[in-house]
Order: sequence, then structure tokens, then C-alpha cells
Amino acid sequence: MKEWILPTLGAMFFWGLWGFIPKITTRYLQPSHAIVYEVAGGIVLAAIVLWLNGFQVEVQPRGMILAMLTGMLGFLGALCFLTAASRGPVTLVASLSSLYPVLSVGLAVLILHETLSLRQSIGIALAIVAMILVAA
Repeated sequence: MKEWILPTLGAMFFWGLWGFIPKITTRYLQPSHAIVYEVAGGIVLAAIVLWLNGFQVEVQPRGMILAMLTGMLGFLGALCFLTAASRGPVTLVASLSSLYPVLSVGLAVLILHETLSLRQSIGIALAIVAMILVAA
């Protein structure tokens, strides 16, 4: 098995739960309040990772800025998701928002010059068609 498959399945599993639980959460909390607790959960996990790394982190300014930007974008995406899940059906909100890789792939092709096979390109095109069909 390729070394990236297991963590990819882990991401799919955890993000699958991440996409479902907010619908229940926002029955009890407003999205702007729920996000505070989400971040608190992230801080707890970050503390555990820090402990597992012997309280040592790499210090490289460019990487640190990009990692912080990633965290802010993730936070904003989670806040948008919580708001959408509180207002609409999680079946559609999760389906549409989970197509974010289309943007990631597009940026990887344009900026990082990564390539896609014909089959992968067709798969992405079908994902876009699926998004249109689900949203209609």
C-alpha cells in the first residue's frame, strides 16, 4: 500500500465526521459561538502534538506564515460551514462544500505546475457537473 493512502483515508473519515457534527452542534449553539469551541478543540489537539514532539517546533518564518494563513483560512471555512449547516440541509451543504478540492487542484495545476491525467481531468469535470446538479 502506498504511504499516502492510509492518512488520506483518515482525512476522509475525520472530515466526514467534521462535516456532519456541526448540524447537531448548531442546534445548541450559534455558529459564531460554536467556532470558538472548535478552535478550543484544535488547541487541545495542538498541545498534544506539541507534547508528542517534545515541546519543540520548527522555526522557519515563511513556513510559519503559510501555516498561520492556512489556519486562518481553515477557521474562516469552518465558520462559513457552520453558518451554512445551521441554515440548510447538511446533505447539500456537506456535498457542495466538500468539492473544495476542485479549487485546490486547479491552483496546483496553475501555480505548482502539477499535471493531471485525462482520467483525473474527467473525474474533476464530473465533480463540477455533480456540484451543479446538487445545487440546482
